[in-house]
Amino acid sequence: MPSPHETAPSTTPAASLVFTTVLSRGPLTRAEIARRTTLSAAAVTKAVRPLMEAGYLAEGADEAARPALGRPANLVRVQAGKALFIGVKVTGDEIIAVLADLRCRIRLARHVRLTEREPDAVISAITALVRELRTEADGFGVQVRGLGIAVSGDVDRAEGVVRYSPFLEWRDIPLAETTETATGLPVTVDNDVRALTVAEQWFGAGVGLSDFALVTVGAGIGCGLVVHGRVVSGAHGVAGEIGHLSIDPLGPLCHCGNNGCVEAIAADPAILRGVREAAGRPVATAAEALDLARSGDPGVREVYARAGEAIGRAIGSVVNVLGPERVIISGEGLAAHDLFADGIREAFAASAFGTAAQCDVMTRPLPFEEWARGAAATAIQSFIGSGAWRSRTVIGPDPQRLRPAPVADPDG
Repeated sequence: MPSPHETAPSTTPAASLVFTTVLSRGPLTRAEIARRTTLSAAAVTKAVRPLMEAGYLAEGADEAARPALGRPANLVRVQAGKALFIGVKVTGDEIIAVLADLRCRIRLARHVRLTEREPDAVISAITALVRELRTEADGFGVQVRGLGIAVSGDVDRAEGVVRYSPFLEWRDIPLAETTETATGLPVTVDNDVRALTVAEQWFGAGVGLSDFALVTVGAGIGCGLVVHGRVVSGAHGVAGEIGHLSIDPLGPLCHCGNNGCVEAIAADPAILRGVREAAGRPVATAAEALDLARSGDPGVREVYARAGEAIGRAIGSVVNVLGPERVIISGEGLAAHDLFADGIREAFAASAFGTAAQCDVMTRPLPFEEWARGAAATAIQSFIGSGAWRSRTVIGPDPQRLRPAPVADPDG
């Protein structure tokens, strides 16, 4: 069986672009690939050939696409079963792992409770899950080609280092290096919201959009940004941290040290604190808080209304600055969407400038398996775009795999 470090047989940026385009927008005819990538027909053929020879792409007639006269169209498609990838999402109390194919479709999912947050304990738990899923992959007769890990907080994907994760209480943990050593797989580590954004760009509600934002609400408030077809992290790796926009300088203290951050008003822990104060009694869980609000308690409902207003103002700021075509709202906090939807809508309408108010704002509930799928998407991204493709076989973990692969604009 080939090494997991064997890479796709491509040496050109054109092949990465073609592969990405077919993956996110396919199946496509060669003419459509050329139009979307702005490559010449000859360049498309040159890029497609080695990927077909290796079995990553296939081409065949599509009877459903038969024109009124003539032969059915020949479509290039990704061979999803050619490779498998593992995606892992680490929360403060759980690890979720998925086994996904090359089109990032989940084949298997596993959940493990996290009883310790020390890096060694977490890495040991991840390693055990990876071992289990690789055994399952053997049953499919397909090699696992990469591992993606998604963690909340400040994550340096280029170096594979978790700079700071407030929920795990980690600082400067070289997660990619240590996990590569433990598993023997190429590892990509990224911020969990950015990883989910990659999955939405290639396989979800962001397909075909060159500019969009993904806002997540729940234990924290996050934002992934796609600008001109690329997921951006900024010069310092923290672009999109709308949870730490200070919208009320006299507001509650945030764990970052500032006052009135969106996260200090609208994240689940902040809402729970506000509900306790409004109700004047202990409220232990988010579910209890929701029950109180839906029972009609006006003070509790006002807590959710303020949360919605904070989120709406933050989205307005994103739209005013970047002008995305769409803002996707997701995260476990959507369980309370009926309580803060009006606040989001009204605050967004009030803060969006001019035609920015025309931005499509939509909600998209996603379970935690989808966050792990996002981690798998980053592993697929690295597999397709890594400079390690220049070598047929890589001996040992390749540091270049830790470099962020460019996300091509499907529309050229």
